[in-house]
Amino acid sequence: MAVFLRYLRYFFPFVDFSSGQWSTSARILRWLTVVWAIVGLAVMFSASYPVAEAEFGDGLYYFKRQLVWLFVGLVLFNWIVHTPLRSTIGASPWLLFGFLFCIALTLVPGLGTSINGATRWIYIGPVPFQPSELIKPFLILQGACIFGQWSRLTWRTRFTWLGIFGLVVAMILLQPNLSTASLCGMLLWIIALAAGLPYSQLLGTALGGFLVAVVSISHNEYQWLRITSFLDPWAVAQEDGYQLVQSLMAIGSGGIWGKGFGLSAQKLLYLPIQHTDFIFAVFAEEFGLVGGLGLLGFLVGYATLGLRVASQADRTVYKLVAIGTIVLLIGQSILNIGVATGALPTTGLPLPLFSYGGNSMLSSLITAALLVRVARESQRASVVNLPTPPTPLVPAP
Repeated sequence: MAVFLRYLRYFFPFVDFSSGQWSTSARILRWLTVVWAIVGLAVMFSASYPVAEAEFGDGLYYFKRQLVWLFVGLVLFNWIVHTPLRSTIGASPWLLFGFLFCIALTLVPGLGTSINGATRWIYIGPVPFQPSELIKPFLILQGACIFGQWSRLTWRTRFTWLGIFGLVVAMILLQPNLSTASLCGMLLWIIALAAGLPYSQLLGTALGGFLVAVVSISHNEYQWLRITSFLDPWAVAQEDGYQLVQSLMAIGSGGIWGKGFGLSAQKLLYLPIQHTDFIFAVFAEEFGLVGGLGLLGFLVGYATLGLRVASQADRTVYKLVAIGTIVLLIGQSILNIGVATGALPTTGLPLPLFSYGGNSMLSSLITAALLVRVARESQRASVVNLPTPPTPLVPAP
């Protein structure tokens, strides 16, 4: 029975009795992640029901698939949480190269599948596979490993890995997928900044990335239209600004307390892709300003605890892994919310653990698992000085 429970913990965090030996931060982060995923599943169910009913005649179509991906993601989550971080880091180069090869395959005619003008998917049977989404946590691991040991590496090794990182970003950009490419570039840049690389190198890299983004926008009309429609969406409310206008209407109509769970009006086929990129608009309409501020407060609390874990990490590489996971999970969430509220141009980035998509679910849970693992290995045991027992009096012979 004990052996059965030992293996069962890899599938269900609820039966993991070993967590009593974890640090407090690790236990809290694990349950916050589970709560985040469960709440996100409920919101996705509400947002996707009308479109699933209209497209497939089954309102639970997206929900049932997301439930399967959540189960698979929790298996990976628990497996990584119980695997030494050194082993996961050791496997990261191979997984990084594997996903890079898959990204290259999406660019091969006949292999990659185009959706909304971007070729980001490969279908393995009926299952869509998006390598640019799954590569993110392994970019964190490898970026932390390289930049955390930067001073001890030769220039040849440095340039080799900088070239590999640049190739990953460039291949994603060619899909074209400017939002994910920019996110990956910023993720690596912030890890390098936290590692203490010279500001001159960081500034030059940032300038180069900005110029690449400008070139990409100038050569892709849909990216340019996203920028212009963001500046004044009401001027093109029936064209390129339609999504943002409907999103703002949903958020505004939610008021202070919201309309109630499941009672969003904009999700009734008015707001496009309401169960993916614009799911926050449905959430804000149903739960109002209070719900939106509650979600932001949750993200702030999660980030604060994650940064606390980073500050307590004994190894530089582990510290950078924790920082990278927070940047990816919380940064991508803020970007998605910024898009839905009109504060940022439309990017196409999903809201982690909320938006529909198996690849996004797996990527987010793997990333969260890395943070929990860092918290587990950063547990510092306090040394307790035990009182010295008194020396017994031995009578003289």
